Amino acid sequence: MRIALVSVAFVFCLALLPAVLRAEQQAPVTSAPAAIPPTGSFADMVETLLPAVVNISSTQKLEAPQDFPEMPQFPDGSPFEDFFEEFMEKRGGGMPIEPAASLGSGFIIDAEKGYVVTNNHVIKDADEIRVILHDDESVPAEVVGRDEKTDLAVLKITTDKKLTAVHFGPSEHLRVGDWVVAIGNPFGLGGTVTAGIISARKRDINSGPYDDYLQTDASINRGNSGGPMFDLNGNVIGINTAIFSPSGGSVGIGFAIPSDLAKPVIDQILEFGRTRRGWLGVRIQTVTDEIAESLGIGNTKGALIASVTPDGPADKAGIKAGDVIIQFNGKEINEMRTLPRAVAETAIDTKADVVYWRDGKEKKTKVVIGELEEAEKDGLLATGPDSTSEGVEVTNAGVKLSTMTDTLRQDYNIGRDVNGVVITSVTHLSEAAKKGLLEGDVIVEINQQGVTDPQKAKEIIDLAEKNGRSSVLLLINREGDVRFVALRLKSAAATPEKE
Repeated sequence: MRIALVSVAFVFCLALLPAVLRAEQQAPVTSAPAAIPPTGSFADMVETLLPAVVNISSTQKLEAPQDFPEMPQFPDGSPFEDFFEEFMEKRGGGMPIEPAASLGSGFIIDAEKGYVVTNNHVIKDADEIRVILHDDESVPAEVVGRDEKTDLAVLKITTDKKLTAVHFGPSEHLRVGDWVVAIGNPFGLGGTVTAGIISARKRDINSGPYDDYLQTDASINRGNSGGPMFDLNGNVIGINTAIFSPSGGSVGIGFAIPSDLAKPVIDQILEFGRTRRGWLGVRIQTVTDEIAESLGIGNTKGALIASVTPDGPADKAGIKAGDVIIQFNGKEINEMRTLPRAVAETAIDTKADVVYWRDGKEKKTKVVIGELEEAEKDGLLATGPDSTSEGVEVTNAGVKLSTMTDTLRQDYNIGRDVNGVVITSVTHLSEAAKKGLLEGDVIVEINQQGVTDPQKAKEIIDLAEKNGRSSVLLLINREGDVRFVALRLKSAAATPEKE
């Protein structure tokens, strides 16, 4: 049986499975008889909430592919040569292609201004977005802002009808076993209500740098993406985003972005049209038992600094590689993944108190927090977990490539049987970025030639461009999932599409 982590609008990469499976093994599974909610019924609460939940329909217009990478050379008389020629003639001859459609859910958070919250993947790459209200009226929507790191987006609609809004409540105090209600648009059915309990908290499913999901057994299916999860007070305490399933349908393991993580992101989008996260300027890794023992910390807590960005906030505050941050702005850093979120939620240009471990003792410093998005735009971030790795810039492909190392294998979860060159940076708005290439992807082949040296990979791409090719064919390995990507070269790339 094939098991997959499924977004409630699309299928996540199978490479995410190990993290989820490990998470599931941490808590024993018990069975208990079904119970009714304390009030006896959700009906009164649901009746007031349903008008605020909307369906999202997004359409992406597809164009007939024009520049195929060159096909392999076949021996004279090979029947495959005629087959490929006929295939490419048909594809280049203007065959009609149906627009790709996506269905999801959302909810209104401001009735006067018409603001709607949903998942970013529901409206990603969409040319047209429509919001279907509870009374089935369909209205066009514009994107106010989006955030790929947390998979959130804010839309705005305009209508003469009176809208109903819902409000966020705190998720921090939720306990395992608390009742929750999910409302959304599963399989396009719309207005569907399910109930369950919080099954677990703080789940990391390796979908982004700030994973902190609520797990629930409330039925969530494809199309529920972006829909709200309510507590019994009618407050939004989560945004339904993904499910873990062997079949693509609900098996009682769903994941929601907690409101305490989502609300600051949404507030920033509403205020600035984008996120403005705090930036420390470090690369970090987990403190293992062996590392803790060697450093004399006594227990496995904190975030180990693997590298420091030159002239970044941490560097200016005297923090060095090998230090272990154990407290940030008064918050204990008990595990590595706690630090990125704590930093991201810190106000830019403010001073943060940092407690770190060095030379067998605790030390303190103050760090002036920078802005992550500005650092990304200015290229100040380290290009990979090992910031000392120079790598090779391939500007016509929009990527930076590095030689495979043990450090990169560990930090990007690259198997020992995988060989190639590692993408350690992707240029913003480049063709590589639009094709979905990510840091940590391994290029195994370029135009059917195996590559293990970044400079050799660059030469193959440069030669293809010199010979008049408009694209190259890459074989990409992402955490065990292998696929081909046809990448148009910079000189032939089209003008970037409008957001």
